[in-house]
Amino acid sequence: MSDLGKREPKGRTSVELFAGGGGLAMAVHKAGFRPLLVNEFAKRALETLVENGASLRDPEDTSTPRPGHGRPGRWAEGWPLVPGDVRRIPAFDFLKDAEVDLLAGGPPCQPFSLGGVAKGDEDERNMFPEMFRAIREMRPKAVICENVRGLLRPSFKPYFEYIKREMSLPFERRGKGATWEDHDEVLRGLLDDGSVDPSERYDVVHIPVNAADYGVPQIRQRVFIVAFRADLGVDWDKHKPEPEYSEAALIDSMHEGTYWKRHDTAPGIDVIRERVVAALPPASLVPDGKKPWRTLRDALAGLDGNDPLPSLTAMDVRGKVVVDNIPDHMGWPGARVYTGHTPNELDRPAKTVKAGVHGVPGGESVMRLDDPTFDGTGYRYMTVRETARVMTFPDDWVLAGPRGERMRQLGNAVPVRLGEVFAEAVHAALDDAERRA
Repeated sequence: MSDLGKREPKGRTSVELFAGGGGLAMAVHKAGFRPLLVNEFAKRALETLVENGASLRDPEDTSTPRPGHGRPGRWAEGWPLVPGDVRRIPAFDFLKDAEVDLLAGGPPCQPFSLGGVAKGDEDERNMFPEMFRAIREMRPKAVICENVRGLLRPSFKPYFEYIKREMSLPFERRGKGATWEDHDEVLRGLLDDGSVDPSERYDVVHIPVNAADYGVPQIRQRVFIVAFRADLGVDWDKHKPEPEYSEAALIDSMHEGTYWKRHDTAPGIDVIRERVVAALPPASLVPDGKKPWRTLRDALAGLDGNDPLPSLTAMDVRGKVVVDNIPDHMGWPGARVYTGHTPNELDRPAKTVKAGVHGVPGGESVMRLDDPTFDGTGYRYMTVRETARVMTFPDDWVLAGPRGERMRQLGNAVPVRLGEVFAEAVHAALDDAERRA
């Protein structure tokens, strides 16, 4: 995969719903899709998209939008941004003439998250029906949805399978008053008898992922749903991205020393190496041939063209100082560690970034420092910029709002690198299908 920020758009088009702070939208753009439309509801996320160059568009406007172009440091430049609830967009039919290549989005996940109310399809926040409406009205060639692993829980399996069948046959609408089980029975019958025109049917797969396996310096368990219009003859198996990074390769690199060579200027690194290696399992007898998982230390030192982030002093933390005028690299006091609230370790991928500043369970916003005497604790809160690093946002992406809102946007986002891996694979699959047509 290319380094973030080095790929020029190739001319394919995309639409992004539930864009949030822009992680998946940026990933899709970097993979060569030019956004025809971006939609978001949350006030601060909208401000973030506008700060990065998106142009507000009237939801009632039915003229064909011009695709946004973007450039490094201004990725959202020209993105036509429709603010507000997607349910208030009257129709997407005006996009059919634009031949949308990719519809992407992460429908709000609270109905399926372990932290949500677990009502599934009964929850009014379930936005999958809006994805299906958009598919019907714009007929995209491909669809990418990213969501939480809660979708795969045994208690949700029947409904999740129904979601995939509904995406397979989006034109077969659920009748008024019908339960989802009634609708699912109809969909099963149509898929079994093969009577649906391929131009109105989608081939749908889901892929469970850990973002760390795809080069993101963070443990983040998610699921991608990918769909292609059946009449295109796309061979997804040929292009589906496979994990390129592994924990075993990270352990091996620590045992044989290449990991530590990357960080040989860090103060006290020899002592740190001795401590970390002593706690590791043995090196692999047969290496798996993959790249090492990327760690929090890697992210702070600089990945994908980013410069190292400067460290913070205890005074920076107590005074909420913005260090070296780097946006969002500001100290924040009050970090604590206790049973059940454990910190990120520098020489592991970060824990899952969640939508909160403090108070999220597990200590995901706290990091253990190399200096155990730092501020009398050896811990501090991660800065917003450090958190953006482990979500693989480029340093020039501006986040709007107070700290809590910026952290919320990051916790709800798709890591840019992970999204780009899947968007590039979809792009390649479409290219290949068109060459064979």
